[in-house]
Amino acid sequence: MDIKKIPANKENIQNGDQKIEEQVLLIRRVSKKIPGGNYVTFSALVVVGNKKGKVGIGMGRGLEVPPAIQKAIAYAKKHMITIQMKKNTITHQVKLKYKSAFLLLKPAPEGTGLKVGSVARVILDLAGIYNASGKIIGSRNQVVNTYAVIKALQQLKSRPKGDRPLVEKSHE
Repeated sequence: MDIKKIPANKENIQNGDQKIEEQVLLIRRVSKKIPGGNYVTFSALVVVGNKKGKVGIGMGRGLEVPPAIQKAIAYAKKHMITIQMKKNTITHQVKLKYKSAFLLLKPAPEGTGLKVGSVARVILDLAGIYNASGKIIGSRNQVVNTYAVIKALQQLKSRPKGDRPLVEKSHE
């Protein structure tokens, strides 16, 4: 019997015939002063994807952590986007300014891996992009960076078949 080990914050969900993975990126404890004391809620940022070009993000709030995560997952599944890919990488370079974050994503040759930091690596992995490089400058806020990566992935366009290759090899 072959048993696959799944990390604690990742789950696999069978949705019809497609397998959707989810991962919690951030859980925040939010406290608010009220006349009777403190009002504590939790917010969760979750990314879901099928590793075949579809990915979504969601943010949920609740009085406890599990309901917040469930709300975020439900929102992310409803708002999944399809990403243009070519051989496990993105189709072209993307530069994007979103709020305080400046994001640069570049395609990479096969075998390079994901050379991006923070939440971008998780989002690209769940989208099915395994070779890309990038940089996020100007923001360390994970929520802003997450929305910036999704906005950049929405800007990807497919290439015509007769177009030049994505990554040119230098002849040295």
